[in-house]
Amino acid sequence: MTFIVGSACVNCKHTDCVEVCPVDCFYEGENTLVIDPEECIDCGLCEPECPVNAIYAEDEVPADEIDFIKINEKYSQIWPNITEAKDPLPDHEKWKDVPNKIELLILE
Repeated sequence: MTFIVGSACVNCKHTDCVEVCPVDCFYEGENTLVIDPEECIDCGLCEPECPVNAIYAEDEVPADEIDFIKINEKYSQIWPNITEAKDPLPDHEKWKDVPNKIELLILE
């Protein structure tokens, strides 16, 4: 099993999770993070660190977030690895409570 970054991360991109990951399995897109499911060791350290509750165990991903399983898998192979915390996106407060942000995801 692995952990998944869901839509709550989109346009927020807090990186508290990155600091606690013992295997550096986070990857950074323009407006979100993803987890490489092949590298994740299912330790669970990242989940409680996320201030917007964007991280789920793979078997607990809500039905409306299922697409993020494939998004994490695909984009962790494309985007650069991130191993140190950074500031969240400048307008993260504006986006923290907005649901279903998949349409805002920048996949480049």
